[in-house]
Amino acid sequence: MGDNTCLVCESELTAGYKSWHLLCKNCGYEKANLQQTINSHLTHQLIDENAREKGLRELRKSNFTIIAEKIKSLKPNGGSLLDVGCAHGWFIETVGDDFEVLGLEPDKRIFEKTSRRNLAIRMGYFPQALGDCEKFDVIVFNDVIEHIPDIKRTLAYCHEHLNDDGLLVLNLPSNNGVAYCLSKIFCKFGLPKFFYRLWQKGFPSPHLHYFNLPNLTSFLESNKFNVKTKGTLPTIRLNGLYPRISYDRRLGRIVSAFICIGVALLLPILRFLPNDIVYVVAKKA
Repeated sequence: MGDNTCLVCESELTAGYKSWHLLCKNCGYEKANLQQTINSHLTHQLIDENAREKGLRELRKSNFTIIAEKIKSLKPNGGSLLDVGCAHGWFIETVGDDFEVLGLEPDKRIFEKTSRRNLAIRMGYFPQALGDCEKFDVIVFNDVIEHIPDIKRTLAYCHEHLNDDGLLVLNLPSNNGVAYCLSKIFCKFGLPKFFYRLWQKGFPSPHLHYFNLPNLTSFLESNKFNVKTKGTLPTIRLNGLYPRISYDRRLGRIVSAFICIGVALLLPILRFLPNDIVYVVAKKA
C-alpha cells in the first residue's frame, strides 16, 4: 500500500490543509507526514512534562475508569493485560487489582519517572520489547495508536500477541469531535496553530493518524478484529485545564491564559457537542 493510499478504504488520499497533511474524501481518514523524535532532547525542551502530567491526570484517570469497566464486562475473570505506551502508569493502577498487568514505555524520561513507583513496566516499543512467546488476554493502546507509523503491521502484531478471544482496546482522538472540526475551520482562515496543536506538530511524538468511529470500526474489522463495544469519552475538564494548555512552552503564559479563559467559558456548550475522544474494544477474530 502506497503512502498516498487510505489505510481504511484504499482510496487515493488527497492534499489536506498543510503540505504534510493528507485526507481521504471517501471515508474521512486523515494522515500526517510528520517525524517522530522520541528521546530527542531538543523536542522535549518544548514540553513542560510536569505541567502536562498535572493537566491530564484527572481527565485520563476518569476516562481510564470507564474503559476498565468496559474491559471487565467482557473479561470478568481478569487475565493478563498489556498497556502499550503506559506513560505515567495511571491505567496500570486503574486495572491492577483485576488483571496481571505489564506496561511498555518507549520514552526514556517518562519510563525512568514511572519505574520509580515500582510498577510492572519495561522500556521499549511494541512488540520489540516483548518475547516471541509472550501473549496477553488484553492489549491496550491509550492515546498511543495514533502515534504509530505502521498501524496495519501493529494490528498484525497484536493478533500474534493476543490469546484466543483476546481483546484489543483503542482510546484515541477523533476527527469528528468539535475541537478538531473547529481547528480545521481556523486553519482555513489562516490560523493554523490550533490545528498544529491537535496534531502535536513539533512534539516528540506527533499524531500521524486521525480516525472516527465508523472508519476505525471498518479498519479493525478488515484486520481480523470484531468490534464488541465503542463510544466516546469526555475531552475537557476545568480541573487541570490551564496546565494542559500551557505545557506547550511555545505558547507563553499570556496566550495560554487567554486560551484557558476562552475554553472555560465555552465548557457548558462543549459538553453538548461531539466529543474528541473515542474508544473501541474489539475481539481477536
